[in-house]
Amino acid sequence: MKLRAAVKKYKNDLLLIGGLLVIVAAAFLVLLSVKKAGRSVTVEMNGETVRTFDLSEDVTYPVVTEAGENVLVIRGGEAWIESADCRDKVCVHRGKVRNAGETIICLPHKLVVTVRAGGDE
Repeated sequence: MKLRAAVKKYKNDLLLIGGLLVIVAAAFLVLLSVKKAGRSVTVEMNGETVRTFDLSEDVTYPVVTEAGENVLVIRGGEAWIESADCRDKVCVHRGKVRNAGETIICLPHKLVVTVRAGGDE
């Protein structure tokens, strides 16, 4: 009987939580369906594009800056920073990117790697 009384007391709270969970799940599914597969990877240093690679090619590209070095790997339609000599290595821990708009950023080296859908997008 105590359980029934508790459920009755918090019925509106449970309905609100359930409704929010449904909204979050729907938003997640919409975002998942909107993702575009990437076609190319742009490498920028200090805000300037230095190289563009096609995601279909397998490349190991050392990115050398005044501040240090990163090693960009493109394989199997995915790109990632394999190694970096910066202290925090956030770019290495970022993992693999493959969808348009995803980025890998190394702030100490002023490096931005961006996946593009194609063209100038």
